[in-house]
Amino acid sequence: MLPTILLSIIIFLYGITIGSFLNVCICRLPKKENIVTTRSHCTSCGTQLNWYDLIPLFSWVALGGRCRKCKARISVQYPIIEALNGVLWLTIFFVCGVSIETALYCIMASALLALSVIDFRTYEIPFGFNLIIAALGLIRVLTDLPNWTAYVIGFFAVSVPLYLLYAVTKGRAIGGGDIKLMAAAGLLLGWQRVILAFVIGCVLGSVIHVIRMRVAQAKGSAAEHMLAMGPYLSAGIFIAALWGGRLIAWYLGFYQ
Repeated sequence: MLPTILLSIIIFLYGITIGSFLNVCICRLPKKENIVTTRSHCTSCGTQLNWYDLIPLFSWVALGGRCRKCKARISVQYPIIEALNGVLWLTIFFVCGVSIETALYCIMASALLALSVIDFRTYEIPFGFNLIIAALGLIRVLTDLPNWTAYVIGFFAVSVPLYLLYAVTKGRAIGGGDIKLMAAAGLLLGWQRVILAFVIGCVLGSVIHVIRMRVAQAKGSAAEHMLAMGPYLSAGIFIAALWGGRLIAWYLGFYQ
């Protein structure tokens, strides 16, 4: 029990640390800013931040959510993304244990989290995140060579139909980033779970987007008709990665 608790703490700390870097990606990538060489700074006064201002979660709480120098408010996005990434990593560890899947899915979850926020705000998925997930897929294939065909088929299973839809509608029905995301996810998950991920993502997107439009209309504000699919597809991918096998077995059980 004690080793598991210690390992859980370590994983959570690593998770929130990577979550801090995700905040950098979320804020800078849409602006085409460098995410490596440019030092962290206050977005209001431009003051460069010291190391003790960058401790995930704890610095935001200690500063009361305000810049140490100019006292401008620091977005609550920072602790939320850090904490959420830590929770996602812990969830993966609890479900998959100490395994190659845990390592691959933790990186996947972080990429999905960052691209979801960016896509929700800009309706664009940075290609780099899809490339990361595709690289994880290649590693998955190499670590499970007897089943390599399932992953290769997964690469095309959802992405090809989406591309055809993209071509027919000239990009009005689906975005190119979504197609690349499902191709990369298929290489990582295999054809069965990537199809499940797509179905879950579509259901979540349909239900949540309708609710958002109804709430906006009830408040008298303009309803946003454009749908960013990235966050919903990401949720579907995450669910399918962790529980897809059980969900598929449960569904097929109705036909036995």
